[in-house]
Amino acid sequence: MRLEPKPIDRVAWYLRPFFWNQRRKYGSHLQAALLWARAPRLFLGVALLYGMIDRRSSPLSPPLRSLLTVRVSQINHCSFCVDLNSATLMKRGVSLEKVEALPSWRDSPLFDETEKAALAYAEAMTRSDGEVDDGMMAALRRHFDEDALVELTGLIAFQNLSSKFNSALAVPPQGFCRIPGRPAATAEESPKTEALKATAGGD
Repeated sequence: MRLEPKPIDRVAWYLRPFFWNQRRKYGSHLQAALLWARAPRLFLGVALLYGMIDRRSSPLSPPLRSLLTVRVSQINHCSFCVDLNSATLMKRGVSLEKVEALPSWRDSPLFDETEKAALAYAEAMTRSDGEVDDGMMAALRRHFDEDALVELTGLIAFQNLSSKFNSALAVPPQGFCRIPGRPAATAEESPKTEALKATAGGD
């Protein structure tokens, strides 16, 4: 990493419940979170926002949310996010075959029309040469109402914040999602290679 994470014993007291929950959920503290902990008020805001975006009552299904976070992370070259979000994606019932096909989702029969509309939107929002136009929005309206479109846009925007932060600071994967017998993904590996290594992980 390009910066040293905050030592866990020096994390602000009001952030410690978040780290306790991370250790319970993932078996370790997330290195990206320990970087955010250097700016504790920012950490708190980001954590609360994420909690609202990924809540159970979201109008977006959990598998769809995870598909989008993995795809945005692949585009932004965030190996940490691909690792963690792929583990979540597979726990949410998505097959390894579908994770493997994610970089080429346009040509895959594994993705339904709702997923394809959302993935096209995510790519248009994420790529520097992308653009959201009225035709794309019309396609989205066939699958999402206006409230869900706000949630969808917020999710994609948040994942761009998260993955760009982690990519810029070279946060490495922590081995949450890998095929047994193979090493964890490194920052130099391509997003497709990381996706190929995805297997069921803890959430």
